Amino acid sequence: MPYNTTLEDLIEDILAEGNFEKKKMFGGMCYLINGNMSFAVWKDYLIVRMAPELATEKLNNGHVREFDLTGKPMKGWVMVEKDSWNKRDELAGWIDIGRSFTLSLPKKSPKRKSIEEIYYRRQRKAKEGV
Repeated sequence: MPYNTTLEDLIEDILAEGNFEKKKMFGGMCYLINGNMSFAVWKDYLIVRMAPELATEKLNNGHVREFDLTGKPMKGWVMVEKDSWNKRDELAGWIDIGRSFTLSLPKKSPKRKSIEEIYYRRQRKAKEGV
């Protein structure tokens, strides 16, 4: 099942200005700040990253559940159903929770390319040039 592009559009409207990087991951659309994932759209869910204590509190909401794709829930991540992000101000509130938490994290340094990746890229470029 593809991710909810309507939710993606709503998020884009709210994020008219911001320092987010948008990236396709996990079959959905993820939003990162300084290399750290802040929130995402996966299927019909809004996935939000937050402090584990706040996540535990938010799970009391009937429309929020643990973020669990593999059988092992991720601490500090929740899946928010449509009934809890239906209105613009609700969605903006969830986005703000993810943004605030992510801004508290250290900036990730860019991933270095492995020696193998560098080697194979050079090989491909050499073949293309022949």
